[in-house]
Amino acid sequence: MRHLMSPLDFSVEELDKLLDLANDIEHNPEKYAHVCEGKRIATLFYEPSTRTRLSFEAAMMNLGGKVLGFSNAGSSSAAKGESVADTIRMASCYADICAMRHPKEGAPLVASMASSIPVINAGDGGHQHPTQTLTDLLTIRSLKGRLDNLTIGLCGDLKFGRTVHSLIEALVRYHGVRFVLISPEELRVPDYIREDVLRANGNGFKEVVRLEDALPELDLLYMTRVQKERFFNEEDYVRMKDFYILDKAKMELAGPDMLVLHPLPRVNEISVEVDSDPRAVYFKQVQYGVYVRMALILTLLEVEIC
Repeated sequence: MRHLMSPLDFSVEELDKLLDLANDIEHNPEKYAHVCEGKRIATLFYEPSTRTRLSFEAAMMNLGGKVLGFSNAGSSSAAKGESVADTIRMASCYADICAMRHPKEGAPLVASMASSIPVINAGDGGHQHPTQTLTDLLTIRSLKGRLDNLTIGLCGDLKFGRTVHSLIEALVRYHGVRFVLISPEELRVPDYIREDVLRANGNGFKEVVRLEDALPELDLLYMTRVQKERFFNEEDYVRMKDFYILDKAKMELAGPDMLVLHPLPRVNEISVEVDSDPRAVYFKQVQYGVYVRMALILTLLEVEIC
């Protein structure tokens, strides 16, 4: 039995195989429409989510399976003090696989150690968000045709943004990937990402404050929101939340082939006027998230495809 806690749980070769499967699902949905009949996924979400929870549920239903679970801790026995370990032991009696989101870092790992079914980390605090990373990799590879030799700008909350941390850790394994880290001083990437991931792997990177300075050199711009739920006080959040806003004028500074990604939800860091730009692919990214989660469910359940 295998779990997914981090994108690094898969080798580059395994990732390529997973992304190939997701692409086949995209182009041949009828082939996969009934392969999980009789299977159930438990979506145990201890904090709010729209895209991640619904995409897991859509993924299982697209495969012919069923869904059970809860969408916030208050509607579960966690409100009565039940431990994560006991919750997953209970869910293991009802479901074949589990996707768990939790505000505490490491909670899905704790669950995996007590579970008798595969556990997928659907986001744990500011730590990891591996299925968003798989979504990002599929989006980039499908639309750019490669995952190597890219200059990628990461903009916004690089300190608390688990999507950013996971994406960097996944992409440093590909040749020729260079990063431009765009953030205010207060929201720079943590030291362990800078030293233990980027420098340790020999990846080129630079840190800048102004988005305008970075745009002309980017193949991809990965925007993130400033996350109110990660701040300890309202004053710091209010000061930071409007630091970056991508609008039509800024997009004119970017190359004609630069793609804009965003893990969503956005607040106001991307103006709605950018939505009609063909380089804005964040809603396509959402659809790719369903395909890659379908592929992940099949892989972890070891479903044979005829």
